Amino acid sequence: MVDRQIFRAAMARLGAPVTIITSDGAGGRYGMTASAVCSVTDDPPTLLICVNRSSNANMVLKANGVLCVNILAARHQPVSERFARSGLTMAERFGEEAWETLATGAPVLADASVALDCRLVEVSEVGTHSVFFCRVEDARFHDDVEGLIYFDRAYHRVGPALDGMRA
Repeated sequence: MVDRQIFRAAMARLGAPVTIITSDGAGGRYGMTASAVCSVTDDPPTLLICVNRSSNANMVLKANGVLCVNILAARHQPVSERFARSGLTMAERFGEEAWETLATGAPVLADASVALDCRLVEVSEVGTHSVFFCRVEDARFHDDVEGLIYFDRAYHRVGPALDGMRA
């Protein structure tokens, strides 16, 4: 089996979307930066999100049963950094941006590149993490087409495709 540090170094070379996962409900309002998010299927529309089992977010997401995957644009790098800081209260994390809600009531970043409003449908425990399978109930897009990825332990802007280069 490969060493944990080697695996982590390898995964740093895999570009990942930068998102803020938000939730609200019986477990309270919560938000965290996450890059372990990907699609599972489009029928029904389902995502998976990996969250460390020792994280406060893990318990909150399970208790609330709803969440929003706020996919960030390059302009949101400071927001991502703030939501990644463990020393801040939730009020401090949520304090500076405009927040709304869609179908589930989870907080939606008003100017997110894309907001995917989800209901938790299944959880699998794998090693140190819980894998949350989430059904997408609503989606909202911002007019600006740009993204923010995390690659080689740094943020990178992703912009519109070059003319004629769209797959």
